[in-house]
Amino acid sequence: MKKVILGCLAFVVVAAAGAGLYFKREIDRASFAASLFSGAEQYENFNRMADMFPVGTMPAAATPFQFGEGESIELPGTFTYKGKEVSTETFLSETDTSALLVIQNGEVRLERYMLTGGRDVNWMSMSVAKSFVSAAIGIAVEEGHIKSIEEPVTAYAPSLAGSAYDGVRIKDILQMSSGAAWNEDYSDPDSDINKFGEILALGGSLNEFAATLKREREPGTYNHYNSTDTQVLGLLLTRATGRTVTDYMTEKLWTPLGMESDGYWLIDSENMEMVFGGLNATARDYAKLGELYRLGGKWNGEQIVPADWVSASVTPDAPHLTPEAKADDPFPVGYGYQWWVPASTEGEYSAIGVYNQFIYVNPTRNLVIVKLSANSDYATSLDESAYREMETFEMFRAIADQL
Repeated sequence: MKKVILGCLAFVVVAAAGAGLYFKREIDRASFAASLFSGAEQYENFNRMADMFPVGTMPAAATPFQFGEGESIELPGTFTYKGKEVSTETFLSETDTSALLVIQNGEVRLERYMLTGGRDVNWMSMSVAKSFVSAAIGIAVEEGHIKSIEEPVTAYAPSLAGSAYDGVRIKDILQMSSGAAWNEDYSDPDSDINKFGEILALGGSLNEFAATLKREREPGTYNHYNSTDTQVLGLLLTRATGRTVTDYMTEKLWTPLGMESDGYWLIDSENMEMVFGGLNATARDYAKLGELYRLGGKWNGEQIVPADWVSASVTPDAPHLTPEAKADDPFPVGYGYQWWVPASTEGEYSAIGVYNQFIYVNPTRNLVIVKLSANSDYATSLDESAYREMETFEMFRAIADQL
């Protein structure tokens, strides 16, 4: 009898511990979601997302690719933004930079980690994930899973019939021109993006949310940034390939690029990846996507992403997608297939995520820069000083001039 009682007590203790761990995770998730865009520090959260959320794992490659080691450089002491000199170190500190990685000609020229960052530390991608999804879509088109991006997305995802996406070309969704009504104001707790994000904290289906959006404009006529557009691309990818985003991307990108660390996708209650911003990876592994695109989609002699897809992805091909169309916008940057394209004489383009995540590519300088951050002031107001993306571009250009 004593053994039975002890066994029962042991079971109760283990069950209670498990329940405590479960509820702690739930509390952590809810607390984290509630703190976003509030001014709260996030550098102790963005490095441990896999501890708080359910994830899909992309295993590190059996044979990791290592960048070469180039001649080290010093950061420029200052850079110019809007006619004023800005201290580089002050800027890095004010934007809560955790990682800064500069790669030229495939060699590391500078690598710095701060706060909770580190070479082996995974960091939340935010919308940098969108550019990875675009690459996967390009591969799926090349493999014939998707016949053409001129097709309507509902040919593959009929669950979107009757929504804003009914009959919309895949290309228009890639170019954030779906015409869906959407509010991506991070500082507004009632905005669409914050309601969308609540699904991860509180449970629900990201795909079902996408089907609730209504049309506001004629598709293909206006570039309106909408994270649900990317989530629809994730739905398209799963329906077209019959595989999860995690599984498909592991085979087609993660392993071929020789990623040196496991990558994680945050997933919802139905095991669907949060493709609009839920990737977690290291700075060096993020840099490999930038280097892949700099090289026209070729890696170690193998064409991973079609060269014409890479070119189209970073080329605004309609008037509403150009930087000039955004001349009066606080962020006057053009758009391709889930890549940002600033006005430039050197062909620059970038993957960008909130809180100042960047994979920046300057093909003229053979340059890739990754900046991972947790800018606590991000989106706390509508003023450009609470975003600092354009300022970051100027810092990158100053680094390029330093090389």
